[in-house]
Amino acid sequence: MALLIVNLDKFIGTAGAWREAFAEQFPNLEIRLWPAVGEPADIEYLAFVHPDFDVLPAFPNLKAMFTRSAGVNDFVNHPKLPHAPLGKLEPSGGDPMMTEYVVMHVLRFHRDMPAYQARQARREWHRGPITRPEDRRIGFLGYGMMAKAPALVLKSLEFNVSAWVRTPKEDAEVPIFHGPGQLEPFLNQTDIAVCLLPLTGETEGIFCARTFAMMPKGAMLINVGRGKHVVDGDLIKALDSGQLSYAALDALWPEPLPPESPLWLHPKVTVMPHVARRPTVARLVTEIAANVRRLEAGEPLLQEIDIAAGY
Repeated sequence: MALLIVNLDKFIGTAGAWREAFAEQFPNLEIRLWPAVGEPADIEYLAFVHPDFDVLPAFPNLKAMFTRSAGVNDFVNHPKLPHAPLGKLEPSGGDPMMTEYVVMHVLRFHRDMPAYQARQARREWHRGPITRPEDRRIGFLGYGMMAKAPALVLKSLEFNVSAWVRTPKEDAEVPIFHGPGQLEPFLNQTDIAVCLLPLTGETEGIFCARTFAMMPKGAMLINVGRGKHVVDGDLIKALDSGQLSYAALDALWPEPLPPESPLWLHPKVTVMPHVARRPTVARLVTEIAANVRRLEAGEPLLQEIDIAAGY
């Protein structure tokens, strides 16, 4: 039983760190690192980020694959994608780093911190109006494991929190809107939108002139989904017109954001270089080990991706 790691050691930790973590948590699992594949028939598990399936060999005994990527749109339709279950390397309770990041930006916008920073630069002592949390409506687009944790933190602070998802969710902790027909009423009542959607054909460009017009005047956007969720030109027009007040963008397109992009210097935009969270080698190994043990026991993956749906 062997696991092949592809590119993970180039982005997170080192080859030595991966070997040490597996030796501690799952010593019976043989670890190989690309391109040192050895005999492909030995590989039963594949863990990767930014894979190139055109150069990877066929793995006749592959049982499962694990991806570190938040989105799978770049490879999920690759003709050489192996026919094996594909799972995300995500903790079931969400990532505390993502939770703190989302809450940080919501609170920044809620308390109008960009305006106070601008006033400080102008040496202006001016107290703006303060909105109570119960009077601020936070809307999450997507209510998976990464969205649920910050949503519940904000709910505990007495914000009005709701979410919009593709299909209904039973027994959710917050009011749920679902499907294309409920997107407009959801946005109508959202003061701060937090995008944590997967990127699919249905969600690409979801934040555009049409949907910005659905939001209350002065609404705000936080995008920690994918860069292609937002139409940049429409965003700038909405900010310049006052339809939107602020935007915080952690995911952009392309990345790195070109120096000539007007987003860099726009006074109402916060540009972040995709830094919402950084998992550790040990944490990723914990997720891989838990999934391998489940599969060996005949149980399904913890966070299996629906290939047809694209997330």
